[in-house]
Amino acid sequence: MVTTTRRTMNRASAMRRLDLQEYQTSCPYDLTVEERDALVGVVESLTLEPVAGKSSKYTIRPGSFVGAVEIGELSVLIKPKIGIPQLLSLASYATGKFRSHERNQFQFEEADALPDVLAIALIAAARRAFARGLLHGYRTKEETLQTVRGRIRFDDQIRRRFGIVIPIEVTYDEFTDDILENWLVKAAVVRLGEMRIRSHRARSGLGWIASMLENVSHVEFDSQNVKDIEFNRLNEHYRGVVTLSLLILRHSRFESYRGNVRAFGFLMDMNQVFQEFVTQALREELDLPESEFCSDSQLEGSRRVFLDEERRLRLRPDLTWWRGGRCLFVGDVKYKIADGRGNHADLYQLLAYATALDLPGGMLIYAKGETKPLVHQVMHVGKRLEVAALDLSGTLDHVLDDVARLARSVRELRDEAQ
Repeated sequence: MVTTTRRTMNRASAMRRLDLQEYQTSCPYDLTVEERDALVGVVESLTLEPVAGKSSKYTIRPGSFVGAVEIGELSVLIKPKIGIPQLLSLASYATGKFRSHERNQFQFEEADALPDVLAIALIAAARRAFARGLLHGYRTKEETLQTVRGRIRFDDQIRRRFGIVIPIEVTYDEFTDDILENWLVKAAVVRLGEMRIRSHRARSGLGWIASMLENVSHVEFDSQNVKDIEFNRLNEHYRGVVTLSLLILRHSRFESYRGNVRAFGFLMDMNQVFQEFVTQALREELDLPESEFCSDSQLEGSRRVFLDEERRLRLRPDLTWWRGGRCLFVGDVKYKIADGRGNHADLYQLLAYATALDLPGGMLIYAKGETKPLVHQVMHVGKRLEVAALDLSGTLDHVLDDVARLARSVRELRDEAQ
């Protein structure tokens, strides 16, 4: 496995490169039909426009997805407006496993591609985590042995051996490094190794991690269902490397083929990153558990929200604050620039949320815009719709200071609902 990983990471890097910017139209690029179709199929929200008078030239405008994609011999980099270090800091914070002293772990000037920055950060985190040696833990194993170890599985012994004494069906606990934490790190290394890492420092560092984990099983994780880790005093020193591994596994795209063209990439949806960050940051600033300050995916059972009495028109607000069975606050998060008043469609949506939950108002949070909140007082129904913005261009500390300002407004809306 290590040999394969090293060979993959050291493939020749002579590829055609497209440098794109989130929500900006590029200069014209030459694309084959296969590359064009694969690019549109792999990167959501991306649009291509043919150049007049040219049969194979296109301008490209990415949407909310940023990262890196490889399509055959074509390397596509989509850079976020806020910069790669800030993006990864926000995404790591959104996992809820972020530690304050690791806020500068993504500052690597020589790397201009998202996978390279992640690889270098993963290597640094692994060196810190592995300084004590690989983490070990107990795993329950069931085996057939010639001697007794652990507990005899008498039902299996009778069913499989028909009374024969040896070999023996046993269950025992083994102290091993072949555990979930190390599986996650190794899977992340393999996933990054599928990309053509440009930085020599990153390639050699990933090879070092692979050699350290040579005896650990390679387990594939579905990006939509990556196992989570609970940290305690025994595995706390693994927090940084596991958090980065989870980030890599959740946002990397599996290899796919469009015709004869191979496509693979690491992509992050800025809409999702921004929503998850705002949810986690407000939850921590308000000092509330997940059971009280909920995201849209947690609105199940008695907390389902409907606009109509027949309960056919279901709503999914991004942010809700619950106390018992009653909602005290509702908000929506939009990764777009506010014009100072708020988009009409977004305000209508927020009004529907406040109406369905019988609240006096709600908050609409944009990614950037007016620094001072604006309040719309809706005629006849008396609903108060507050428009706020969170500037992501500063350091993470500055962004979190801005979150504290938003939290004060959230508390005011909560107090009005009580």
